[in-house]
Amino acid sequence: MVIFESNVYFLILFFMNKNQLDPFDVRLLNELTADARIPLVQLSKKLNVSNTLIHQRMRKLKETGIINKATYDLDPWKLGFQTCSYTQIMLSDSKHHRTVEAELEKIPEIVECVNIAGRYAILVKIYARDNRHLRDIIYEKILKIEAVEGSNSTISFETAFRRNVALVSSGDNE
Repeated sequence: MVIFESNVYFLILFFMNKNQLDPFDVRLLNELTADARIPLVQLSKKLNVSNTLIHQRMRKLKETGIINKATYDLDPWKLGFQTCSYTQIMLSDSKHHRTVEAELEKIPEIVECVNIAGRYAILVKIYARDNRHLRDIIYEKILKIEAVEGSNSTISFETAFRRNVALVSSGDNE
């Protein structure tokens, strides 16, 4: 399975002209989210446009940062990671968040790190082999980072669904 996914339901608003999507961009991105591995020649036939136009638009979407990359989506469970945790991290002072984020990035079991509002400053998603492995990651790696004051973890039983942000062309208001 490739990370680009279909079934798009949320509206993307772009405020700068270079990032505004026209209806063709939306069609192109919807096709790519359905199958990121589709050959561009096949995509041009499906969208009834030239292969050159597909290449130009793909370059524009990459240059503006709308398309980051296409990667394979690995199944952590099948790779032996049976515990998934969303762990909130409290900092002694918010001014340390960039330093802490850099240290968290060194921990391979952490697959996502976001800044959040509230008592906790950072939220990370961790995949571990089991609960003991998760405990070791939290106690032996995360809590030992300077400026980390505490943590709070929520165990995920399963992911019901996951998708990319949805696309709606500027002409669609529904």
